[in-house]
Amino acid sequence: MAEITASLVKALREKTDAPMMECKKALTEADGDLERAEELLRVKLGNKASKAATRITAEGVVAVYTDAEGKVGAIVELNSETDFVAKNDDFMALANGVAKLVATDAPSSLEALAELPMGDGTVDSARKALIGKIGENMTIRRFERFAAHGHLATYIHGGSRVGVIIDVEGGDTALARDLAMHIAASKPRAIDESGVDAAFIQKERSIAEQKALESGKPVEIVTKMVDGAVQKVLKEVTLLNQVFVKAEDGKQTVAQLLRTRSAKVHGFRLYVVGEGIEKKVTDFAAEVAAQAAAAQSR
Repeated sequence: MAEITASLVKALREKTDAPMMECKKALTEADGDLERAEELLRVKLGNKASKAATRITAEGVVAVYTDAEGKVGAIVELNSETDFVAKNDDFMALANGVAKLVATDAPSSLEALAELPMGDGTVDSARKALIGKIGENMTIRRFERFAAHGHLATYIHGGSRVGVIIDVEGGDTALARDLAMHIAASKPRAIDESGVDAAFIQKERSIAEQKALESGKPVEIVTKMVDGAVQKVLKEVTLLNQVFVKAEDGKQTVAQLLRTRSAKVHGFRLYVVGEGIEKKVTDFAAEVAAQAAAAQSR
């Protein structure tokens, strides 16, 4: 059996906000598998156990760009080690410059992007020069280019920590921007159910099955309970099924809004800085003590 260390329990607690003892029990049952333990807590405690699962730990900014016609655009995430650097004007200028290059030059990969001309050199040399100037590492984590079917709109929130670009056909610029703002607030995974990742659906189905089986109800009832739970989750994570954040009646879905405006969403991308990245937390006191101990042993 795997050793359930304090650091492992702490890691699960930070991801789930579940009580410490519940985290330890889940890890014990999962034989130290952090992902499985999180799933077990979801089964026992419901969605409360995952509310901190997307807690952001890395620093940086999201930059967006669209041309004057709103036909070509891009979204980029540029990461830094500290929030202090993320607020630096030169750092932000680099992010904005990279976003524009992605839109205009359409690089096929991060490697191709790094070799694009920028200033007196390349994107990569500009990045390295800024590293030398500031003294902190920085990386271009991801990007996506858009060629619109309709017209593009963008939205930046939280000091450039959240960014959205959306392709909307029909409606007007105000509608497109409102939809981008909605995405930043509600964080849908896809436009509709067809765009939701199969692995995500399978995980939700597995959790729903485990919860339903605990009810002790007949198999046919359990099947209906599972299907209903999965459909509920899919409605919550798909743009068209979400209640529009500015709905006056508090009920109008995005799909209903689009119908009233004869509009259609062709695509969108939401970036949240550091999403999925675990940032190393340094215990400076422990580090100093370790260095002192090492010095004494020489």
